[in-house]
Amino acid sequence: MKCLVTGGAGFIGSTLVDRLLAEDHEVEVIDDLSAGSLANLASARTEGGKRFRFHQADIRAADVVDVIGRIQPEVVFHLAAQADVRVSVARPVFDAEVNIIGSLNVLEGARAGGTTKVVFASSGGTIYGDPPAKALPLKESQPQVPLSPYGVAKKTIGDYLRAYRDLHDLEFTALALANVYGPRQDPHGEAGVVAIFAEKLLAGETCVIFGDGEQTRDFVFVDDVVDAFARAVDRAGGLLLNIGTAVETSVNELYAAMASAAGSTAKPERQPARPGELARPALDPARAAIHLGWKPWTSMEDGLAAVMRWCRDRDAESGPR
Repeated sequence: MKCLVTGGAGFIGSTLVDRLLAEDHEVEVIDDLSAGSLANLASARTEGGKRFRFHQADIRAADVVDVIGRIQPEVVFHLAAQADVRVSVARPVFDAEVNIIGSLNVLEGARAGGTTKVVFASSGGTIYGDPPAKALPLKESQPQVPLSPYGVAKKTIGDYLRAYRDLHDLEFTALALANVYGPRQDPHGEAGVVAIFAEKLLAGETCVIFGDGEQTRDFVFVDDVVDAFARAVDRAGGLLLNIGTAVETSVNELYAAMASAAGSTAKPERQPARPGELARPALDPARAAIHLGWKPWTSMEDGLAAVMRWCRDRDAESGPR
């Protein structure tokens, strides 16, 4: 099968690329490298051979439609995005250019190339807004009331996917991702707290916890997420599926676990809570179990250990900072 992964140089996208190549698919990547890195694709470039091709391109550019049309992918995994909620609030037009116009270019390219299925990376942490605690863990029936331009864009693309399905017979599955973490996550970009804590703890630097640290997140390991993408190739047509664990982990609990794994007894710095930060997002993955046969299998302990190993190996290769 010929696959296209937009945003394929990012930490989730590159992990998906490795999975697809391991399954003997032909894989092409589009990424502008604004957030991703060619280093993430090192194994794909060396081991993929003629089954792997990379295109440096910005999905905002109109000519990306022609690029995708020429590739003629059977399946498009659309992960390219402006993924920083804070940037979306400060620069909503830019966010819309990337996440809405860029996604429309991808859909038009898929239509031109005869693509049969788009698997879209939506955001379970933003499309539902700030629902009441009694609604947790959230089901896909939860009303979508996003509170940030980023969440609005993700919801909007879900609407476009349904329209393209009805108008052009372009099938889709949208995966509403929880807080994805794992190796290759960049601690300097729009990073999750796991990547930030890992880098600072291993460097002997002080970590910052905003607010009282009792805010929770639904942390799901990147390999588990990639498994959901792979399963969605020929399943769950026309559906939005939550990809999370339904388990709430507080930032305080996360820090304690990571400090222990790093052998650190340092205390975190406390700073005021950030405006607009959600208190308790968590996703119910029961629908994904039914339609994808998917469930998360990586424990938090094993996932954090994998992150710490990867960071240590990276630091050993790059030398002292």
